[in-house]
Amino acid sequence: MKRQEELKDHYLGCLLGGAVGDALGAPVEFMTMPEIREAFGPDGVVDYTPAYGRVGAVTDDTQMTMFTAEGLLRGACRAGTRGFSHTPSVVYHAYVRWLHTQGERSAKKKFEHDDDGWLIGVGALHSRRAPGATCLAALRGSEMGTIGEPLNQSKGCGGVMRVAPVGLLAPHDPFEDGCEVAAITHGHPSGYLAAGCLALIVNLVVRWQTLGDAVAEMLDVLRTKPHHGEVMAAINQALALARETSLKPSPEVLERMGGGWVAEEALAISLYCALVAGNDFARGVSLAVNHGGDSDSTGAITGNILGALLGARAIPPRWLDRLELRAEITKLAEDLFTGFNETRVWCEKYPGW
Repeated sequence: MKRQEELKDHYLGCLLGGAVGDALGAPVEFMTMPEIREAFGPDGVVDYTPAYGRVGAVTDDTQMTMFTAEGLLRGACRAGTRGFSHTPSVVYHAYVRWLHTQGERSAKKKFEHDDDGWLIGVGALHSRRAPGATCLAALRGSEMGTIGEPLNQSKGCGGVMRVAPVGLLAPHDPFEDGCEVAAITHGHPSGYLAAGCLALIVNLVVRWQTLGDAVAEMLDVLRTKPHHGEVMAAINQALALARETSLKPSPEVLERMGGGWVAEEALAISLYCALVAGNDFARGVSLAVNHGGDSDSTGAITGNILGALLGARAIPPRWLDRLELRAEITKLAEDLFTGFNETRVWCEKYPGW
């Protein structure tokens, strides 16, 4: 495989891998581990099972990840045609379009008639898949959240589970950009710092850095940020558990790190699963969804990391073949790889606001 083709495969792997992990975890998101074992056997979930009326269904995690990608592409288009862009604001506009797909509206009247671009026209996205209350509440309001002017003190995982595309097309710095994008809805430092960590890891591994080296570089950045203690402690716990060779990976090990409902726990669980998986994508995401917590989000984040690291070719075809929105996710990943194409068609596809 030629170098550019291989890099493109890693872009595809990141977004498709996240969606696969999300779909694998969707049916068990609100189940305890005993309930999962009772329903699926001692090994838990090992393949897709119906959720939201179909097999391979994705949740709000993938929906919002897709709108993150669209916002980044529209920001790149604005920068390319106008010479400037505040990308977090453009991503915010994309999230408001996602809000509209959920049957709700922003208090900002300027958004009432701005449902343009191709993504919002995808009918399958107009379906509620257990959207996060914090995301909905933040986007219903009249202002955009920022690090300097937070809307709340939430550190739920809704900020980190959607930011992997930032690692593929960061306009400035992947860590800072990831933080800014998460802070649109989640104002607690642990909520947005975890997102910055994920964006930087994706940015590093997608270009063939080892996961261990990427995590070490990310930690060097994280420790320079104010209020990093909770995220640093959660990551260090995950690393210590991954190094414990006598400890067999299991749901019980994952639950030592929490349920993944908050950002630092979701990141820690996902890093642990990716580290112990090695080069086995299926092993990593299967481990990530089998616990009594936010299974779809930890599955999605683990899938983002392993997909970026290993490429789409590492994802089992049986999962890709039945994945909801596969074609649309593929299109976004390919366009993130392209970055910006100064053509009329491109600008119509990703109008820069």
